[in-house]
Amino acid sequence: MNKQDLLIEIGLEEVPAHYVTDAMNQFTEKVTNWLEDKKLSYGTVKSYSTPRRLAVLVKEVSDKQPDIEEEAKGPARKIALDENGDWSKAAIGFTKGQGASVDDIYFKEINGIEYVHVQKFTKGQETKLLLADISQIITGLTFPKNMRWGSQEMRYIRPIKWIVALFGKDVIPFEIAGVTTNSYSYGHRFLGNKVEIVAPSLYEATLLEQFVLVDPVKRKEAISNQLSELENEQTWVIPVDEELLEEVNNLVEYPTALFGKFETEYLSLPDEVLVTTMKEHQRYFPVRNRQGELQPFFVTVRNGDHNHLENVARGNEKVLRARLSDANFFYKEDQKLKIEDAVQKLDKIVFHEELGTLGDKVKRVVELSCLLADKLHVSNEEKQDIKRAASICKFDLVTHMVYEFPELQGKIGEKYARLSGEKESISVAINEHYMPRHAEDAAPESTVGGVVALADKLDTIVGFFAIGKIPTGSQDPYALRRQASGIVQILLTKKWKLELPELFQMALDLYGDKAIAAAAQELLSFFRLRLKYLLAEDHIRYDLVDAVLESSVLEVTSLVERAKVLESRSSQEEFKETIEALARVMNIAKKGTEQDINEQLFDSEYEKSLFTSFVHATNSIKSLQAEGKEEEIYNVLAGLKDVINDYFDHTMVMSEDENIKTNRLAQMVKIAQLIESFAKMNVILVK
Repeated sequence: MNKQDLLIEIGLEEVPAHYVTDAMNQFTEKVTNWLEDKKLSYGTVKSYSTPRRLAVLVKEVSDKQPDIEEEAKGPARKIALDENGDWSKAAIGFTKGQGASVDDIYFKEINGIEYVHVQKFTKGQETKLLLADISQIITGLTFPKNMRWGSQEMRYIRPIKWIVALFGKDVIPFEIAGVTTNSYSYGHRFLGNKVEIVAPSLYEATLLEQFVLVDPVKRKEAISNQLSELENEQTWVIPVDEELLEEVNNLVEYPTALFGKFETEYLSLPDEVLVTTMKEHQRYFPVRNRQGELQPFFVTVRNGDHNHLENVARGNEKVLRARLSDANFFYKEDQKLKIEDAVQKLDKIVFHEELGTLGDKVKRVVELSCLLADKLHVSNEEKQDIKRAASICKFDLVTHMVYEFPELQGKIGEKYARLSGEKESISVAINEHYMPRHAEDAAPESTVGGVVALADKLDTIVGFFAIGKIPTGSQDPYALRRQASGIVQILLTKKWKLELPELFQMALDLYGDKAIAAAAQELLSFFRLRLKYLLAEDHIRYDLVDAVLESSVLEVTSLVERAKVLESRSSQEEFKETIEALARVMNIAKKGTEQDINEQLFDSEYEKSLFTSFVHATNSIKSLQAEGKEEEIYNVLAGLKDVINDYFDHTMVMSEDENIKTNRLAQMVKIAQLIESFAKMNVILVK
């Protein structure tokens, strides 16, 4: 069987940098999935991308599908033959469906029953006849945002300008949005030309001649190497932010690093302002000396060659100088604003039309922070710091600097608070209360920052749930999933033992009549789903996750620890018997009601023994819960296994005497409640 290389390149107008890598990976995955679905063998797969193209090169694709000969099983003999011994409609229909006839039928016995069988032969198709399907792969790519262009009905990330589709040296013919496939690609927009790809294997080298480095890995390595060379030449340190490097990599096709400079007077600005201006707004790499101090230089990556770099540097210097001049003006103007005046301005900024102003939100955060401080039994000094930090946590939102650089909210607030003479703990908390800002971010380190962060996120998520703004599907306009993940991360990091239902009710009470009755339950369901994702990432079995999430104690730190305990014990021999015993109690308890247990109605030593063990376990678990010793709690529950089994072996719970039956069921209910405080054991699957 002959093999040839397959190349598909989609030429586009410039794609936003943060979409390029995901689009490339998606394209490659769809192509390989298609090859496997068509049962076409292939060798190595190489992905390519630049701002103007997505491409995949598949080596050694077979030129036809394999012929397949397989045995097909049909109906049983008694169905395949009628009462006269003739072939039934079922048998005839089966053979036609397999491309055979009744003459090809033979019987094979399976588990004592004879079934119709035929040999089915499927001839493999030539690959070149299948490859037109590639057009559906291209049109099937999904993007966060799409657009239309010209008179085209098709929506895509950017207009398609050309398509290279080659199998060996042959063009795969198809058309998309008025663009017909051929073997011609395009080099760098200014340095390159239209060029023919004479063979897929020459794709990368051919485009390099046209000033396009199509391999994103090699392009990123080239940028990194050039940054290192500049570091060595200038005795600098260039901190490389991987996210920025990835973005810059997807902005250029032929990278050339260069540096520029700015006036030293701008070094008086806070580092955060300088770095944000360079990185977020201009995609520049800041420069530091060996001592870590910012220097009046920056590094940028040009999409082009080394010619006239001095002109490029001057142009970038001019742009950055204007940005820094604005930042310097804003910084000086902000120093004239007093914190208390800034806080008052929050009353004129709408947070949400149904939830009031930012000033209203701050008041709720202050009240909620104080309630949390009481729950956590912090010191009086910390409580005062928490109250102050909460009351001014949003003041920087009205500053010129945050208006111009939204990325600096919290960070610039910390700087300004420190300059205004606020305590260090309060200044730090203003920044920390936004943490974690994203999935990779850390939780606040300080208690003050942690409490205010928890209160702020709790108020946001509870407020929107209270007015019925609940995320559905992929729609989450207020980023409530991120807020929920932040709350969970803070509780886990701080090991604060705060039960979710109590937290939700505490926050809902601040909304009064606005809070809908179902909000608390909706919030619990929402957070259970967040925790389910978290525990799944820790590779905890789904039924064990369900067991702890359905428990009666919904305190995050405890809940996660309980799930880990169950996971660690699930591989032990006695786990099955322990779960079965505890689950048996929970199952029969469904038939009872909660009421006091009358010891006078016990009529056997097994009932008494179970009750004594239950009382002892209750007392032990109560103290262990306060200490957070989840593994020891499990041991206590596991210790009930034998006494539970003895009880059921010698006791008929559903006694004919109604009083005894009711009392026994009441005991089952009490024990089940104790078990359920750890996990709902009857949802755990045991074999």
